[in-house]
Amino acid sequence: HDRDRFDIEFGLEKGTTYNAYLIFGETHTALIDASHEKFGNLFIATLKQELAAAGRGIDYILVSHTEPDHSFLVPAVLDLYPEATVVASKVAINFLKGLTNRDFKNQAVKGGDKVDLGGGHVMEFVMAPNLHWPDTMFSYDHATGVMYTCDAFGLHYCSEEPFDTDVQAIMPHYRFYYDCLMKPNAKSVTTALRKVTDLNYNTLANGHGPIIRYNVEQLVANYRDWSMAVEKGTTQVAVLYAADYGYSDRLSQTLAKGITKAGVKTEMVDVLSVDPQELVGIMAASKGLVLMAPPSGSKDAQKTMAAMLSAIKPNTKVIVADSFGGSDEPVDTLVADLLGVEAQVLGDALRVKEAPSQVLYQAFEEAGTDLAQALTSKEVMQRKKAAMPGDVAKALGRISSGLYIVAAAQENARSGMVASWVSQASFEPLGLTISVAKDRAIESMMQVGDKFVLNCLGEKTADPIMKHFLKRFAAGEDRFQGIEWFPATGNQGPVLKDAIAYMECQVVSRMETADHWVTYAHVTGGEVMNSDERTAVHRRKVGNYY
Repeated sequence: HDRDRFDIEFGLEKGTTYNAYLIFGETHTALIDASHEKFGNLFIATLKQELAAAGRGIDYILVSHTEPDHSFLVPAVLDLYPEATVVASKVAINFLKGLTNRDFKNQAVKGGDKVDLGGGHVMEFVMAPNLHWPDTMFSYDHATGVMYTCDAFGLHYCSEEPFDTDVQAIMPHYRFYYDCLMKPNAKSVTTALRKVTDLNYNTLANGHGPIIRYNVEQLVANYRDWSMAVEKGTTQVAVLYAADYGYSDRLSQTLAKGITKAGVKTEMVDVLSVDPQELVGIMAASKGLVLMAPPSGSKDAQKTMAAMLSAIKPNTKVIVADSFGGSDEPVDTLVADLLGVEAQVLGDALRVKEAPSQVLYQAFEEAGTDLAQALTSKEVMQRKKAAMPGDVAKALGRISSGLYIVAAAQENARSGMVASWVSQASFEPLGLTISVAKDRAIESMMQVGDKFVLNCLGEKTADPIMKHFLKRFAAGEDRFQGIEWFPATGNQGPVLKDAIAYMECQVVSRMETADHWVTYAHVTGGEVMNSDERTAVHRRKVGNYY
């Protein structure tokens, strides 16, 4: 388990794993990936034990990508096996040279290149950039049919079972991991899947979570379907970040997650490695831009910035944010440069003054969603109007419902929303469903296993509460500021003092529709606080709107 990094970004209800692999060929031995620095002693001890048992050393170190949680211990492995050859993409080799600050044997590979370990273990390499690191590659073993994919097809889920024997149990975590890390790179996902079409793989050895062995076809199809759905979108945002610099990668992924949950696709661009001509094409296709502050002394970043400023279209909507890398280009300078080419910078730059917390990640995700909504609001409104014939819309609008405030809290972050699409769904155990729009801020706090409070509004007291929660909140703004509330005794979610009743709930499952998640939750507690007042009723004229 890694409880430092991923707790904030993913919650880690079921923990996580860091996976590395040894392949014993007839003549050579290969290590695929290393691990995080915090596991240094355990990783090295286990590695030495396994190699000693097999009477082997290491001939090759195959580096899937250079994200530190998988590559940090490569230098330590080289200390033990200095004759080993590091095999990776050219970009990854150059990064590792800087990390190790020494010479080592290396072999830069391209797509289709192979390394023969003997006994049929011919390793073939597939370049899969941006999944989710710029220098990612897959390694396919022709002897076993195992394809080593690092972060792709991974999930944060830890159990005693090393394989995907219970696909129903892992699916919510598999989907959430995809949404966070792979959905912003949907184009790269579909490209990588095309590249491996002719490889007869039967197992996906990933970097986190159970190895995919029993449900390969289904889980690969999920990646393909989810990514193709994103690619059908007509609106794109370019997200410029600096790989392995401060928090640029993590914060940019969080912004991208907020963008994609609102139905807008993203193109992730590493300013330290992108070809300037490629960037010009990306900017031509993008209606929006996220710019993470690059390192001020990087010549590569300066070239990228010059290309971006020359290619960006007037009135392109932009978010500028700190990377908190120690030598960020000042965000005020970046904003001035963008205004100078007639870009439309949305609000103040997102500033980072300390290591990101849950509250900061929430603010970044919400800022991404705000950008996406600013780009698509007219299109979304037109789609709603055209979604159904007028008579059908009026008939659907006759379905009445109550009025509620859904409230959730995780660490110091809180969120809340008005809900009317709420219904009891089961007796034993007591359960209810809430339909949550995909672009709602609270959606990220209503994953399987998450807890929340459903506040029931009274017909006499609902109006001021509704007015408060229906206003437009800035990204990261506390939705409970100015509202009297107290934490529920069971799950600590916000209970509104003016609610007539509340229910403590825990998400059990989610069903996806085109624009909402239908969330089923068990009711674990609750109380009526005003028995004299009835629940507020919401009646609509048409079904196209809330």
